Amino acid sequence: MASLPLSIILIFIICTLSLIPSLHSVPFIVLHGIGDKCSSQGGKKFTELLSNWSDSQGYCIEIGDGGWDSWTMPLLEQTAIACEKVKNISELSEGYNLVGLSQGTMIGRGIIEWCDGAPPVKNFISLAGIHAGIASIPFCGTEWFCILMDALIKLEVYSEYVQEHLAPSGYIKIPTDISGYLKGCKFLPKLNNEINNTRNSTYKERFASLQNLVLIMFEQDSVLVPKETSWFGYYPDGAFDPILPAQETLLYIEDWIGLKTLDEAGKVKFINVSGGHLEISQSDMKTYIVPYLEDEASRQMMITETSYFKWLSSIWNLLLELVGFTEDQPLLRTVY
Repeated sequence: MASLPLSIILIFIICTLSLIPSLHSVPFIVLHGIGDKCSSQGGKKFTELLSNWSDSQGYCIEIGDGGWDSWTMPLLEQTAIACEKVKNISELSEGYNLVGLSQGTMIGRGIIEWCDGAPPVKNFISLAGIHAGIASIPFCGTEWFCILMDALIKLEVYSEYVQEHLAPSGYIKIPTDISGYLKGCKFLPKLNNEINNTRNSTYKERFASLQNLVLIMFEQDSVLVPKETSWFGYYPDGAFDPILPAQETLLYIEDWIGLKTLDEAGKVKFINVSGGHLEISQSDMKTYIVPYLEDEASRQMMITETSYFKWLSSIWNLLLELVGFTEDQPLLRTVY
């Protein structure tokens, strides 16, 4: 029987490699919550787990010193810093996924809506997001720092001074003081396109361009008041009761930021998990976060790759038959 020439083997290998689609993973960034920092044990572990499980590179974006600045730096400034950091990470240039935790979801949305010249965000995964605002300051504690924060709140949450020195004041929305909120709150009214006659269609266009919006609410969350804000639910103007679902709010009905557009396209995932504020289990992380960090295009390529291998295998076997080379014939001939 004829032996298979080395040249044919080499040509086949080269052709095979050229036909195999190249796989790539989409990187992701993590924006931590208030009082936390990327270097904390929990922050590092969270990013590392997601990176390992999804086989994607993760980057925790730090703003200032993390903990202190997350409380005292205005959110507009925090967002501007995060925007520049994202644009300066070359690995994100082709697009990336975004994971936001609590206050980090606000900065994440600011990047999506306002960050000119930034690479596109594909999937936005929000954990305990404050999307519709909160009616009280997040629980802090009894240390001197927390006493200072409480004192600032009591001064007047919508005053210029508090807005410039207390980050959470940027998303506090008192239902019985909507006029004060719209006039004095510097962050959330802009983020949610709430101010009549100044609504920006670009914010809506960018937010509606997401491939998926994953909204994770924690069933026992007592930090966010109401917890339904994680799903864009909130109180009606003028009252603390009832809590309206997102679909009954003007933000949704009039589609100020594109939430309705995304929802009607089946791109919004409303997820409820057991646990207190940001108390998510590893199994829930794998179930509800990781699938949106694994690139859909890459998964499709893997399926295509399998088809390629089947096709190439059949061609290879045909080639072997044509030259009289059978599977039982050893590739290495030993001379005695």
